[in-house]
This record gives sequence, structure tokens and C-alpha cells, in this order.
Amino acid sequence: MESIRKPFQGVSNIIRFNWHFYVMAIFVILLCLLFIPFVHESLRIMLLVLIALLTIPVLGSLLVSYYVYDVSGLYKLSWIAGKDNQNILHISAGFDETSAIIKAKFPAAQLVNCDFYNADRHTEISIKRARLKYPLADGCMAINSTNLPFEDSSFDLILAIFSVHEIRDQEERILFFKQLHRVLSDDGTIQVTEHLRDLPNFLAYQIGFFHFYSLNTWKHTFAEAGFALKSEIKVNPFVSTFDLKKVNHGNPS
Repeated sequence: MESIRKPFQGVSNIIRFNWHFYVMAIFVILLCLLFIPFVHESLRIMLLVLIALLTIPVLGSLLVSYYVYDVSGLYKLSWIAGKDNQNILHISAGFDETSAIIKAKFPAAQLVNCDFYNADRHTEISIKRARLKYPLADGCMAINSTNLPFEDSSFDLILAIFSVHEIRDQEERILFFKQLHRVLSDDGTIQVTEHLRDLPNFLAYQIGFFHFYSLNTWKHTFAEAGFALKSEIKVNPFVSTFDLKKVNHGNPS
């Protein structure tokens, strides 16, 4: 199953989709190195400190990304509570790395793949680059995040892996989960896999951790949409999967 992914695929995508950040860091480092031989010793020390402050976080974040996406076993998807006889909805946002793995894991399941990326709503530059590199796959439905084209109670399991954080507007995010509530069967499960805005991700990604949501933000979103958080699975120290169940069996208002 892991052969579906290539070596270094995770960290190489991080660089490919966020190359502007690395170009700026390298430019500043080279500029500092250029000036070091020509400046006073006190300023030279300051430049060396600046180089260290840029180099260590950049290399550290890439090492963590390599661990998370390439060697931690994340893409074994061992936490998924699926069965071969289930109807499974898989949701991506501009970039799908997991549907093929899910299909291989549950070959007899009825798997529906959909993607809610909308260039007008979801404006992060990294996800725009991802969509340009990986266009919508054949058989994957383009959907509206606030109006899913599925019947009520259509799915036994819904999987959203590194996708929902791309909905930056809280109201849209809650409406999206209300739609998931509608299309999930009464005894079904939603599993949401995300980084969190917490200490491990701050140490790993520094300012980049603001792209993630806090645990309290996720809990608020789930509760507003009519879900109970049954468990949080730590896939690795930097990634969590939330198991959600319906609190009530009607559609939340």
C-alpha cells in the first residue's frame, strides 16, 4: 500500500507548493554571507545570528515534514474505521493524496471522491499551486462546500484528511459540517485528520502553525454542526484524527 507514494513525496510537495518562502530565506542567507567579510565584527556576529535564526527553523520544519509525511506511517491510514461493505465519502481540497490508498485498503467499499476547492473562496497560494500541479482527477466530483449534492444519510463513513482547514471562513466551515451531518447515516462516523495549532506544531513550523486551527476551534465547529467528539487519535505527535458522531439524528438548524 505504501508503494502508492514515492520516496520524499511529502517533503518535496511542501517545498513545491511553498517555494516562495524557501527562496526568500535562501536569498536573505546568501545576502548575509555576502556582507559578512566586509563588516565590523559586532555586525558580523549579528549577521551570523540572523543566518542561524533563518536556517535552523527552515531545516527543522523540513525535517519534521519529512517525518510526518514520509516516514511516520501516516499514509498507512491505520486509524480509518472503514469496512468493505460501507459507503465512504472522501473529501479533498485542491489536492488528493489519499483516495487511491483508501480504495486499495477497502476495495469492495462504495467510495465517492469529491473536492470542494474553489479558487474564489479558498485563496491560499499553496493550494492554488497544488491544484495547478494536480488537476481534479477523473471520477472526482467538484462540489460546493455549503451544498453537497448527496441524499440524506448517504454515507456510513466520511473522511476529510488535511482538507477542511483550507476553509478559512468559520461560517462556511460550520455550514460545511452541517452538510456532512445531513449526508451521514445516523450511526455513521466522520474522521477529520489535521494538524493543530498547538505547541508541537509551533516548535516545528513556527509562524506556519497559524495556518492550523486550535483544538477549541475544532470542538466549537463540531458542536455547532451537531457532532460529538468521541475520540482524538494522535496519528503522530503533530497530527490528530477526530472521530465524530451525530449528537442528534435530525439536521442541525
